[in-house]
Amino acid sequence: MARKLNNDRAIRIAAAAKQEFAKRGFAGARVERIARTAGVNKQLLFYYFHSKRGLFQAAVRRAMSELETALGSSAQLSGRPLDRLRQLLTTLYEFLEQHPDLVGLLAHAERPDGTPLAPPIRRIVVLLAEGQGLGLVRDDVDPHVAAAQALILMLGYLRLEPIIAASAPPLGADEPALRERWRRAAVDLVVNGVRAG
Repeated sequence: MARKLNNDRAIRIAAAAKQEFAKRGFAGARVERIARTAGVNKQLLFYYFHSKRGLFQAAVRRAMSELETALGSSAQLSGRPLDRLRQLLTTLYEFLEQHPDLVGLLAHAERPDGTPLAPPIRRIVVLLAEGQGLGLVRDDVDPHVAAAQALILMLGYLRLEPIIAASAPPLGADEPALRERWRRAAVDLVVNGVRAG
């Protein structure tokens, strides 16, 4: 268990670790590079996080804490369940778009450490279940599967965007608007895919 991140050095180490793991994955990340980026020695890093795995877990927790803070505004969502689902998915996508380090960190995770995506999945599941209760979401939709698929759609696109744009020239033709078009299309796909007849 990592010590509390209550001082500047520990916070710098966690931030450096998040960048290193996002860029190189768990296997490729080097503790020496993290310590150098954070401006500390390796011993201090191990004092706070005990191991490379502990450091990775702290980086994931830090990133997910930032995501939870961003999704906290989703408590202010308004409208019917599918309207709130659209707002939540848009907020989630925009956050992931603005935090490519989180996308990279999750993409490089070689094994799950805890349940990093449980909070956003839970929020989506609640909205889908509420929609089912009101007859707005198809009964045959499994809320957990649909929530996971929505996240996979977003994370996969953001991770593979350069490849997708290069592989489909019409998509990449207006590259500045590509991400916005994809966000709208992805959110529409999820919302319209679960909507009851």
